[in-house]
Amino acid sequence: MTNIESKTTNSIPLISATRKTVKLSETKLVKTDLFQAKQPLPLVVQPVVEGLKLVDWAANNRQQIETWLWQHGGILFRNFDIREITEFEQLVSAISGELLDYSYRSTPRSQVGGKIYTSTEYPADRSIPLHNEMAYSRSWPMKIGFFCIKSAETGGETPIADSRKVFQRLDEKIKEQFIEKQVMYVRNYDTQFDLTWQNVFQTENKLEVENYCRKAGIEFEWKDNNYLRTRQVCQAVATHPKTGEKVWFNQAHLFHVSSLEQEISQILLSALPEEYLPRNAYYGDGSEIEKYVLDEIRELYQQEAVIFPWQDGDVLMLDNMLAAHGRMPFSGLRKVVVGMAEPFIAQ
Repeated sequence: MTNIESKTTNSIPLISATRKTVKLSETKLVKTDLFQAKQPLPLVVQPVVEGLKLVDWAANNRQQIETWLWQHGGILFRNFDIREITEFEQLVSAISGELLDYSYRSTPRSQVGGKIYTSTEYPADRSIPLHNEMAYSRSWPMKIGFFCIKSAETGGETPIADSRKVFQRLDEKIKEQFIEKQVMYVRNYDTQFDLTWQNVFQTENKLEVENYCRKAGIEFEWKDNNYLRTRQVCQAVATHPKTGEKVWFNQAHLFHVSSLEQEISQILLSALPEEYLPRNAYYGDGSEIEKYVLDEIRELYQQEAVIFPWQDGDVLMLDNMLAAHGRMPFSGLRKVVVGMAEPFIAQ
């Protein structure tokens, strides 16, 4: 058992102990442990007293939660009595402030209440590669939380991986290439193959789309009156604003056409010129990203993946820059919802 609270308490000088009595009492209401030995991600936090309200406890220990997130990248809150979506929304708000709308979308989601959304609505038999939320843009949420209302009959895990380790382990020449050139994302919004621009930008108004693109540094081009293509060059590597650590932070491996199953990619490439693919990724100068590079990135994510089975009522809170997430295939009913908070805009 790794009880961080106890270690912190023992290191407090005697002169300050009386001023922190209430807070120390609150932190002793939970216990902490690692899910896997010698693997810091995720930290598991559980109650030690019956009936402890996670929302109230989190509101009183916000800084401690923040510190744990910086250290571990993610926290799994388990065995708390949290059942409703409204409670989950209150929890994310207690930890990170006002929740964010899911704008400039890349995946299908449905709003289930307030600013809480379904997890990505992809077919159950497919996996979703590890990635950081909205790393395909220049702005993203610093926090992302997942609430398991109903775990799947089989599978359906949400694998997570330390973005710091992915960056550290990646071949230096590959890192240098990406740092120098960055990543260009090209998207074609079409009703047949991917999300429509109306869905992505959450508007029917072209002028609103254009204003968003200009503000975000996204090149846009209308084709055939209602067909939109966008290009944006974004970071491949980012520096965490609080810890100062460098992290691998992009979705080149996910946007690139090679991320699709071979049969699907062949169908798309036979039906469409490459420039009309629903989405694709290039180096920032427009040159092709080598397949072996993308394969190495995907392999590293798999090697760093931490996989645990969901339990009903689990809440997983991630620092979105420090930890990537994905989804395993599943069978049966699965209901996991998502909330995002703390907007960050890259300079």
